[in-house]
Amino acid sequence: MVPEAEFASYYGRPIIKAPSWSATDIAGYFFLGGLAGAGSVLAAGAQLTGRGSTATAMKVSSLGAVSLAAAALIHDLGVPSRFPNMLRVLKPTSPMSVGSWLLAAYGPAAGAAAVCATTGRLPRIGAVATGAAAVFGPAVASYTAVLAADTAVPAWHGAHRELPYVFTASATAAASGMALVAGPVRESAPARCAAVAAAMAEATAVRAAEKRLGMVAETYRQGRAGQLMRCARWLTAAGAAGAAALGGRSRPAAVAGGLAMLAGSACTRFGIFAAGIASAEDPKYTVVPQRSDTPPDTPLDARSEAPTCGPHDHQES
Repeated sequence: MVPEAEFASYYGRPIIKAPSWSATDIAGYFFLGGLAGAGSVLAAGAQLTGRGSTATAMKVSSLGAVSLAAAALIHDLGVPSRFPNMLRVLKPTSPMSVGSWLLAAYGPAAGAAAVCATTGRLPRIGAVATGAAAVFGPAVASYTAVLAADTAVPAWHGAHRELPYVFTASATAAASGMALVAGPVRESAPARCAAVAAAMAEATAVRAAEKRLGMVAETYRQGRAGQLMRCARWLTAAGAAGAAALGGRSRPAAVAGGLAMLAGSACTRFGIFAAGIASAEDPKYTVVPQRSDTPPDTPLDARSEAPTCGPHDHQES
C-alpha cells in the first residue's frame, strides 16, 4: 500500500503567508467594533421604548468601545497617519477602505449621541446622532467578517458566507451582555431576549461554518482556537440561560449573565482569529481542500498547475 502523503512546503514554510496582524489588536478590534455597533442599535431601541437609563449606558459604552477599537487598529497599523490616509479615497472593493469610512462616519455619531445623553443638552441633535449610529451600527459590527474572509486564509475565506452571521450574532451577544451589566433590572427585558436569540444564532452560524469548511474546521476545534471556541460556547450559553432565568429578578444574576456574554463574545473573536492563523500556517489546509474540489476528470497537468491560493490572496494592513 502507498503510505499517506505528508503535506509540506519548500523548506518547511507555509504555502500562504499568515496575516501579520497582532492578535491583541485585531481580534480585540473585531470584538470592540461589534460591541460598539450592536450597542448603538440596542441604545436606539431602548430610547424609543422609554428605557432611558439603558439607552444612556449603551451610548456611553458604544463610544468607549469604538474609541478603543480605533486605537487598536491604529496601533496595529504602526503609523497613526496611515488611518487618515485611507480616507483619501473610497474603494468599494476593499473591505479595509469601506471599514475606514464606516468608522469615520460612525464614530462622530456615537460620540454626539453619548455626549448629548450624558449632558442632557441638545436633545434633537442627540436623537439624530442616535439614529445615525444605529444605522451604521450593523455594518460596523459585521464588516470585519468580510475583512477577514477577503483573504486566502482557509479558515476565514472558506466560511465567507457564514462568517458575517457569526460576527453579527456575537456582537449582539456582547451588546446584550453590556446592557445587562450597565442597565437597571427593570429595563432588562429586551436585553435578555436579545441575549437568548444571539446565543442561538451564534451557535447555529458556527455549526454551519464548520460544516462548510470540512476538514479545515479542525482549526476551530484544536489547539488554542479550540479552547477559545469551547469557552465561547459555554460562556454564551450559560450567560443567556442565567439572564433569561434570573436576570429579570436579580441584579447579581443579570450582571453575571452579562459578563459571561461579554466574555463569550470576546472568546469567539479571538478563537476565530487563532483558527485563521493556524489554518494559514499548516500547508494541508490549503492543499487538501483544493485537491478535493478538483473535478475527477481534470487532466493531471491541469491539476498540477492549479493555484495554491484563492483570488483574494492579498493581505491588507
